[in-house]
Amino acid sequence: MIGRKRGTEGAGYREKCYRCYRPKSTCMCKHVSVTQTQTKFVILMHFKEFKKTKNGTGMFSHLSLENSELFVGIDFSDYDRINEIVEDENNNCYILYPSKKSQPLNTTDISKEGKNTVIFIIDSTWACAKKIMRVSKNITNLPHISFHHDKVSAFHIKEQPADICLSTIESIHCVLALLQSQEKEHISEEKMGNFLNPFKEMVAYQMQYTKEIHGH
Repeated sequence: MIGRKRGTEGAGYREKCYRCYRPKSTCMCKHVSVTQTQTKFVILMHFKEFKKTKNGTGMFSHLSLENSELFVGIDFSDYDRINEIVEDENNNCYILYPSKKSQPLNTTDISKEGKNTVIFIIDSTWACAKKIMRVSKNITNLPHISFHHDKVSAFHIKEQPADICLSTIESIHCVLALLQSQEKEHISEEKMGNFLNPFKEMVAYQMQYTKEIHGH
């Protein structure tokens, strides 16, 4: 849905896409390939990430995953819907968060017979993620999972705090690949190949824009 707020014409105002929340001129929705998964993903987006509409990949992840929900905030302790998901006895919930007690998805089968696998993903900087984990008691107490990888982030327009760090959508892609290898997901090769397209197109656009601005 594209809309214009009354009284904001001119003065640098840009129409916004209210699906990906990017300016209409840089909307990436046409590059999104919706993927159906057995695993449910719950994306917890920090307020600061919600404001970064030109770079955020949490929204791309949500739009690309049919079986996903997205929430914006910092302390998610009192979010009724999140607590409903966590407390549902039919769900087997995890939080993707590297810690000393996290289970490596590379070698661990996190599925449980008769349960729905739910993975919570924090979409924020590492510093903000730590705060979310500290104040959101309903999330902190979930079992932690992580994964090992040898990939280098393609997020060339953003400096990562470490070589192992990936964007939200890249991390989810890695999780899906590991679940696929365990036969917990059955996603077509085409869908897996297209999953990162909006992210790649966004990075390419930003790099081209920067090149044009600086003239090299």
